[in-house]
Amino acid sequence: MQPITESFIRSSFINASRREVKELSLPADFEDFTEEHWAGLDFLGWRDPKFARRGYVVLPRLDGEPVGVALTQAEATPRTRAMCNWCQDVRRPNEVVFWGAKRVGDAGRRGNTVGTLICREFQCSRNVRNDPPPAYDGYDVAAARERRLDTLRLKVDGFADMLITGR
Repeated sequence: MQPITESFIRSSFINASRREVKELSLPADFEDFTEEHWAGLDFLGWRDPKFARRGYVVLPRLDGEPVGVALTQAEATPRTRAMCNWCQDVRRPNEVVFWGAKRVGDAGRRGNTVGTLICREFQCSRNVRNDPPPAYDGYDVAAARERRLDTLRLKVDGFADMLITGR
């Protein structure tokens, strides 16, 4: 992911009111992000310490500028161990929760939302960079890792697209 500034983040939100954007807290260590930190991210995601069930993601688009999305964590948690829809990691002990986001425009103002299961602390970028276990002798672990990265990028872009287009 390309480095982005606080002003860009705040102006990128597509489903939040001006008040919500003004009130949001950036990640605690945002000022200390380095080129290496940005290079290890496929999207920027964080929880807001001021609001227990609120999270934010800045999602790169495959065909345009990144978009910011305000998320709300569901009150209920999955009864069984759930798999993150974005990173699809099954080996890590990450907590996966249901995150919902208002759709863009009139649909969102009418209360329409889109939701998905995502790692509670948005560790997806780190998870997909871990080598998957070799499935068989000769298994190309590096190619599998690249496929996981590509899949994460497609899932993130698809989620943003659902919010914007309603499909």
